[in-house]
Amino acid sequence: MFEDLTQKLGGVLRKLRGQGLLTEDSVGESLREVRRALLEADVHYQVARDFVERVRLKAIGREVLGSLQPGQLVVKIVHDEIVTLLGGQAADLNLSGAYPAVVLLAGLQGCGKTTFAAKLAGHLARRGRKPLLVAADIYRPAASDQLQILGSQVGVPVFARPDAKGVPRLVQEGRAEARQQLCDTLIVDTAGRLHIDDELMRELAAIRDAVPPAETLLVVDAMTGQEAVRVAQEFEARLGLTGLVLTKLDGDARGGAALSLRAVLGKPIKFVGVGEGLDDLETFHPDRMAQRILGMGDVLTLIEKAQETYDEEAARKLEQKVRKQTLTLEDFLEQLQHIRRMGPLDKLLGMVPGMTPAMMAQATLEPRQMHRVQGIVHSMTPQERRQPQVVDGSRRRRIARGSGTSVQEVNLLLKQFEQMKRMMKSMSAKPGAATRQVVAGGGSMRYGGKRKRRQR
Repeated sequence: MFEDLTQKLGGVLRKLRGQGLLTEDSVGESLREVRRALLEADVHYQVARDFVERVRLKAIGREVLGSLQPGQLVVKIVHDEIVTLLGGQAADLNLSGAYPAVVLLAGLQGCGKTTFAAKLAGHLARRGRKPLLVAADIYRPAASDQLQILGSQVGVPVFARPDAKGVPRLVQEGRAEARQQLCDTLIVDTAGRLHIDDELMRELAAIRDAVPPAETLLVVDAMTGQEAVRVAQEFEARLGLTGLVLTKLDGDARGGAALSLRAVLGKPIKFVGVGEGLDDLETFHPDRMAQRILGMGDVLTLIEKAQETYDEEAARKLEQKVRKQTLTLEDFLEQLQHIRRMGPLDKLLGMVPGMTPAMMAQATLEPRQMHRVQGIVHSMTPQERRQPQVVDGSRRRRIARGSGTSVQEVNLLLKQFEQMKRMMKSMSAKPGAATRQVVAGGGSMRYGGKRKRRQR
């Protein structure tokens, strides 16, 4: 996501930070490179031009050019302007008003609308709401079946009538079903088209009039670039939108749609799809997205993912084991499984501050290797997992055969585990060491600050 843009902007900003004195000429040259990077990322040309002009006016101010760290101030200006460009602050769904609250989804065919409908249903269900999905696409073959399969995977009921006479009537029946099942949210997955046409718009308008929505969200494929802006303008003019959703932002998207849509339309981006999994949906936070674009990481989103997958009781138990230096390979495997539930490792590394694309490329990110580590631990007996020191040469050969790996890989895993234990022991043994907190499941784990008590 934004890899090319991040690399190019990072190079420009690093040069600015490295200069002890800035002049109007040096700022102008750097901003020309910024403008070129935005245009290559498929940002709308008017948006790119206005953005660079706003940064230029602020960057050549007297307080910047006369500062002791002018390059750092320019980086801050660029960051703040990207946040403003993306909307300033996160926009929540408005689900107040009529019961149930109706969320109408619109978009062209192939934009990921049906998958997003299921993702949104799961997202709302995890936050205490009771949604109902309505399969209002009666034209695309198996569209209703697809939504029913996805709905079952996220545990949300689906209302479908493939033989329905008229889509507006179908949605009205879905609303009645939602009231009967005491569902507080109705998510309507409408039909898409290969291009915008009057028939599509008339049907959407008829649905809107029959069941007035609390939210009308346009689902846009992020890989369409500037074309997404034209499509969104058409939908806004004919239908009236309350928000936008960007899908497939994890693919080859250059980021232009995300940086252009909010500026041109004036409508907030509410969600982004960052993967094919039904959990790969994120609330859009302009400040966090700006940090990702500038290679600053996204610690808050990383913490939120940890909170969703971590149990508070498990956090307390792990804290005690760290304090007592009684960690086992079973604990190691459990932490590995928690990381896997948080999402693909390359996405998690992308949220770590200072993790550049070049560093990520050198990291080991293949899920297959994580499976091999899991296989090695599973091939051990319970005693071997709890007391790795008993694993001698013959045991290592048996573990390697059982896991389909090599003895060298088993040796490497055991060595890394011992290094981790020594590191945690040194951290907890240092008197007055700074307390480290890892938010997990609403709680926190503190490593260090106390010596291990002597066993009597």
